[in-house]
Amino acid sequence: MDNGYIISSDKRKLDIQVIHRYLSETSYWAKGRSMDTVRKSIHNSLCFGVYNKEDALVGFGRVVTDHAVFAYVMDVFILEEYRGLGLGKRLMEYMMDFPSLRTIKRWQLATSDAHGLYERYGFRNLAAPEKHMEKVDKRSC
Repeated sequence: MDNGYIISSDKRKLDIQVIHRYLSETSYWAKGRSMDTVRKSIHNSLCFGVYNKEDALVGFGRVVTDHAVFAYVMDVFILEEYRGLGLGKRLMEYMMDFPSLRTIKRWQLATSDAHGLYERYGFRNLAAPEKHMEKVDKRSC
């Protein structure tokens, strides 16, 4: 990746403390998420870390997928001090072009504030929202 930043899917490189702190304290979608939940979500997802020249984690994203027909993008972030460098775009490109995800036909995600970013990669509002259902347990993060 340009400017000395790299993206890796190696979970051993992930700084779970940084990820947990961002998700539970800074993000609007995962406030209060427990460390146990973060660990479990990482364990059960295809994860991607963005690293600077010092090999420190500066961004993260994960994909929940069957590696065949469906992928759901979650928990994408770039730390505030590294925004504006194109790292979010590079992370999305990397995830969507990842070898085991290249043939996925249905991708989904939810966002309140990054529609412009995701539209660059073909994401649109649901064509038939009346066909989609969800169950949300408000008691857990």
